Order: sequence, then structure tokens, then C-alpha cells
Amino acid sequence: MKRSGENYQVDRIQELETKGRAVLHDALGLTGSEISINELPAGVSVPFMHAHKRNEEVYIVLKGSGRFHIDGDEFEVSEGDVIRIDPSAERCIIASADSSLRFICVQTEANSLVQFTAEDGVLLESKPSWFA
Repeated sequence: MKRSGENYQVDRIQELETKGRAVLHDALGLTGSEISINELPAGVSVPFMHAHKRNEEVYIVLKGSGRFHIDGDEFEVSEGDVIRIDPSAERCIIASADSSLRFICVQTEANSLVQFTAEDGVLLESKPSWFA
């Protein structure tokens, strides 16, 4: 269901089933982050080691299990794990031999956050229909 308004966009994640990766930047018109939803089949690795120039990454494991390699350290991950990686860290990911690995990756420029939710949020008087 694609839908948009002046201040929002809604889209469906279809590429995940066909490509194993859905990048949300263009679909949602993101301006402050890069978000992808990824699925590695059992035993499959990201085909390259990489780092970033400016962006830190947060990985949120949604389903399955796998292994991360970060700066020479290797460790197991599974559903519910959350991993933050500095831009310069070398990284790679592989799904376990017997399980696919589905995860969200969020990239944002390191040290760019200037306000947290408590300072940035604005409470409003308007109410949604379910508050009636």
C-alpha cells in the first residue's frame, strides 16, 4: 500500500522477497538516515568486508542467527540482538549454516544527533480518532 501526505510516506517492502534487501531511502524520501531491511539465506555471507567514511551503523536482528566479524572479533548474533558499529570498523556478516538471518540496518552520520526524543518531541492538543 503506497500512500503519502504532505509530511509522510508509506510503502511496502517487496524487494525483500525477490532481492533479499529492501533499501528505504528512495521509497520513503529519507533525509537523515539510510535504512535497509535485509535477509541472508542460511550459510550466505555479505560478499565483501566494508567500513564507512562517516556513517555509523546499527543492526537489529529480527529473525534467525548468524555471525558478525568486526575489526577481527567474531561473535554470534540472534533474534533480538542490537549491534552498533563505528564508521571505521571493518565488518562482515554471515547467516548461520542452518538459519537465515533477517535484520534491519540503520546508517546515520556519526556524532550528528543534536536532540533526543525528550528534547525534540512536541506534545500536541490534537487527537487521533481512537482517543475519542
